[in-house]
Amino acid sequence: MAKHIELSATGGPEVLRYCEFIPADLAPDEVQVENKAIGINYIDTYMRSGLYPPASLPCGLGTEAAGIVTKVGSNVTSIKVGDRVVYAQSTLGAYSEIHNVPESKVALLPDEISFEQAAASFLKGLTVYYLFNLTHKLQTGETILFHAAAGGVGLIACQWAKALGAKLIGTVGSDEKAALAKAAGAWQTINYRRENIAERVLAITGGEKVGVVYDSVGKETWLDSLDCLKRQGLMVSFGNASGPVTGVNLGILNQKGSLFLTRPSLNGYITTREELAEASKTLFALIASGKINVDVPENQKFPLREAVRAHQTLENRATHGSSLLIP
Repeated sequence: MAKHIELSATGGPEVLRYCEFIPADLAPDEVQVENKAIGINYIDTYMRSGLYPPASLPCGLGTEAAGIVTKVGSNVTSIKVGDRVVYAQSTLGAYSEIHNVPESKVALLPDEISFEQAAASFLKGLTVYYLFNLTHKLQTGETILFHAAAGGVGLIACQWAKALGAKLIGTVGSDEKAALAKAAGAWQTINYRRENIAERVLAITGGEKVGVVYDSVGKETWLDSLDCLKRQGLMVSFGNASGPVTGVNLGILNQKGSLFLTRPSLNGYITTREELAEASKTLFALIASGKINVDVPENQKFPLREAVRAHQTLENRATHGSSLLIP
């Protein structure tokens, strides 16, 4: 028997239940990982709330963790028992002491990167990888707008943009978060609670606006984001922290300057083991070199049994950077 978090109904954080379970037998193409650190991501709250409803209930939650391989399936060739690994695109159930994961979704973890660093950064880091390399190839000297710059994805984006020599303008919800984003490498910050985002972008850029907006907030920032884009700019809507963008008249893209719009996700960009290997190699090199720091504050490491409190803290926007569950 092992312990995990189970979801029997969608709703608030209180629906999460810490209980025992019997791990399923391994499929031929799977490995079994004893999780040492588990990543908490905002998309987990979408699954739990029913915004992105699970295929069936009851089910597990979470897709990201790092740990040690304890068993391998009969067809597995690239992973062996004892390997240190990390994964971020598993089937639901990573909020667990033990999880079975397809070999194709597992990356070998270099010794110089800890389990906690890996679980705190893998999904978020792969997200920034595809945003900055595949959705739009970020160039040295380019100015962009990135919402939620002090969040888990945002702080990695600030550091990654700085490493590339790009100018990231980050939106934040407090002066404290502004300081965190600036320390991470944001070129400029905008406190959306007391500043008008579009007006500040216009002022910061000398009236030019930006060529790309990366928006994981959704409903609350949709129109502001469009107003920050220069003619033929690209709107990258990759999350819904404030709720989904709905009922959009595409004519608004014409009205605001023949804009481009995309709604990407990691699963649309990293689908093969080769793509995962390339992305993880790039991410791990940045972490190992110190260009990206993903250490997690102690007060954002929650015991696995306290997943309810972890989700409450996350949704109250009382965190910065990444948070973890520790089995």
